[in-house]
Amino acid sequence: MTTMPSRTVRYVELTPAEFRQRLPESLDLYVQAMRYPPGTAEQRAPMWLAHMLREGWRNVTALDAEGTMIGLAYGYRGRPGQWWHEQVRAGLMARGEPTDPLDDYFELTELHVRPDSQGSGIGEELARTLLADQRQPRVLLSTPEGPSRAWRLYRRLGFTDVLRHYRFAGDPRPFAVLGRSLPLD
Repeated sequence: MTTMPSRTVRYVELTPAEFRQRLPESLDLYVQAMRYPPGTAEQRAPMWLAHMLREGWRNVTALDAEGTMIGLAYGYRGRPGQWWHEQVRAGLMARGEPTDPLDDYFELTELHVRPDSQGSGIGEELARTLLADQRQPRVLLSTPEGPSRAWRLYRRLGFTDVLRHYRFAGDPRPFAVLGRSLPLD
C-alpha cells in the first residue's frame, strides 16, 4: 500500500475472473488515460478477454481508498503467432534489425493511470509490481512516440529502443517498441 498526499493506493493482483468482472471499469480507465473516443472500449473488450487466456497473463490494479480503479497494468508471455509479436518481428526484419529481443520476453501489454491520478508514482509502482518475479529474461512494450509521462516513466525504468517510429496495422500513429532486461533492479 502506498500513501500519497490525501490519497491511499492499494495494489492488488486480480484473477482473470475478477478482472473480467471489472472489465467495464478497466476499459473506461483505459479510454480516459489514452484519451480515446468512448466506442474504443467496445472494440477492445474482446481483445482484453482473449489476452487473459494467454500463458503467463498477470494483472496488477491500483485501487483508491473506496476501491475505485485508478490504474491498471497487465501482460503475458509473448509468443510467435500473437499479433503484436508478428507486427514487431515484421518491423524489425523490414529494417534489417535482429529479432532476438523476441526470443523470450514478457509483453507489458497495458499500463494506464486515470488522468487525475497521473504523475503520482502509480504507473511506476504498477510496472514494478507487475514485472516482479517474471520468469522471462526481458520485457517489451510499445508506446506512442513523443514526449509524455509514459516516455519519462519507461526511460526512468531503464527501457531502451528496440524499434522506433513503427506504425502498427490499424493505427496511423508512430509507436516505439522499448525493452529492457529483467529483473528491473
